[in-house]
Amino acid sequence: MAINKPKEKYVPDTHGKKRPEAAPLAAQFIREWEQGRHKLKGKKIEPSEISPTICFSRKIGGGALEISDFLAEKIYYRVVDRELLEHIAKDKELSKKTVEFFDERYPGKMSELGSMLFGEKSFIMSEYVQNLVSAVFTFANMGSSIFVGRGAHLILPRDRVLAVRIICSDEYRIERLANILDVEESEAEKLLHKIDHEQRAFFKKVFGKKDASPYEFDMVINSDFITGPAEAAEIIACAFKEKFAAELEGKPFSNRNAA
Repeated sequence: MAINKPKEKYVPDTHGKKRPEAAPLAAQFIREWEQGRHKLKGKKIEPSEISPTICFSRKIGGGALEISDFLAEKIYYRVVDRELLEHIAKDKELSKKTVEFFDERYPGKMSELGSMLFGEKSFIMSEYVQNLVSAVFTFANMGSSIFVGRGAHLILPRDRVLAVRIICSDEYRIERLANILDVEESEAEKLLHKIDHEQRAFFKKVFGKKDASPYEFDMVINSDFITGPAEAAEIIACAFKEKFAAELEGKPFSNRNAA
């Protein structure tokens, strides 16, 4: 499959399609949340009551973000990527707002959630991890979200998530990244090794895992064989509709897919 080179400078973890920068996008979402906050004031719910959500897990270069963009257009969901979650989790003012939201909706649940995620290690949950958890739940409660990266499928209640793993060969990733960055494949390979190392370190530190297990997911898609992002998005949309059929009946994308 031919890969078109983007005109914009590529940032690893994105594809050729220009994406909004994290800072203004985060501010926009926080404003949306604050505008609707008064409607939720005093309303406490269980984490298991969030809307059906899609979570992608992948290695950089496999095309998950491109697939998620096609999927978002198909089912009218927002894409919440790693860059956006990282920005909120590390921004003092924004993270304060999401933590406040979490505490309002799920009073006393952070330690309980920590025990579920990390077992006996929950008592040492770092400020960053608490901010990340709060950010993920804030977006999930805003509804209609597709998460890409940062282990969101391990944070949200498993029965509320369609968890999708995107895999492909290193050769595919190297060729794709070299084309996008317009660099030699040897340079792209070095960059991927560095990114993979950082990703493994993140999962070990946050979740105590070396790597993702296929048993964590509803489905695994291999980009070596399903090469079209639109086709992959169609497959995922069908699986999502099937898993949450009762709740999604009558939603706009259900009707459009059925046409």
